[in-house]
Amino acid sequence: MTFQERIPWGYVAKRLLTFIPTLIGVTLLTFLIFHVVGGDPSYQLSGKNASLDQIKLIRKELGLDLTLTRQYLIFLKQTFTFNWGQSWSTRQNVNEMFLFGIGPSFFLAFPAFIASIFLSVLMGLFAAYIKSKKSWIDQTLTSTCLALMSISLLVYIISFQYYFAFYLGWFEINGWSFDWTQRWSYLTLPWLISLFVSLGPNTLLFRSTFLNEVHQNYVKTARSKGVSQIRIFTSHILKNSSVPIVTIIMMQIPYLLTGSLLLEAFFGIPGIGGLLIQAIQSADFPVIKAFTVMSTFIYLLFHLLTDLLYIFIDPRIELQDDN
Repeated sequence: MTFQERIPWGYVAKRLLTFIPTLIGVTLLTFLIFHVVGGDPSYQLSGKNASLDQIKLIRKELGLDLTLTRQYLIFLKQTFTFNWGQSWSTRQNVNEMFLFGIGPSFFLAFPAFIASIFLSVLMGLFAAYIKSKKSWIDQTLTSTCLALMSISLLVYIISFQYYFAFYLGWFEINGWSFDWTQRWSYLTLPWLISLFVSLGPNTLLFRSTFLNEVHQNYVKTARSKGVSQIRIFTSHILKNSSVPIVTIIMMQIPYLLTGSLLLEAFFGIPGIGGLLIQAIQSADFPVIKAFTVMSTFIYLLFHLLTDLLYIFIDPRIELQDDN
């Protein structure tokens, strides 16, 4: 039976249908927070010295003079057509703004993410192997990971910028270039910071995953047959841990796609995260609602893709359709 034949299309269809009420709930919550709690953005957009006539003109131009019900229905239409109109602050097409920001966000997030996953799997496997030997090295490695996790991202950014960029002058402090040959000087330092931040928690997650497999029957059988410890960990345990590993990886990807807010802001990288910060500061609701809905949709989509990958990784897994 092929991979496509094993996919329960009824299950996929039902999961896709659940996207609709979830997106509606997210849009309703976002709309209420922005309009009820956030106040009237026309006053912020018009400036301090604007007259009442100017404020009314801005409200009409942005559609804020419509009833809340009408505004929310427009929001729903935009959600299911993925057409967010123009930014209130820059007058640019929101979709074009996000397409422009995807590239920098991708180059910032994914290389460091791939390196972090690779190193974390190796370190987690090594930690689990050392743990089985009851070595002090495992405690040292675990303590180091916990120490890395306890440090704020903001501390990493300020410390690395000061020491490696300002004091040593090895890297650029901030900026961006669309030239391939110059871009890496701006990205190397954010990559290192992202690696340090994610290495600790990922290593502990993978270590815990591998330790859960250590006492399984197939490991005891392999040991009884004289298989070496290194081969047991690198071949058997690593292979049988593929499902939780894939789960960890796939659940982290959506957050990478939506941008690294602080890194982009401090390093002047024109990615999606930077767009969101600017939108929040300027009460740019079209950009905020586009970011919120798209990040929710991406998360739901990757959650479904994770379930489908289970079938490919482990043929014994079946996704049951309720009917």
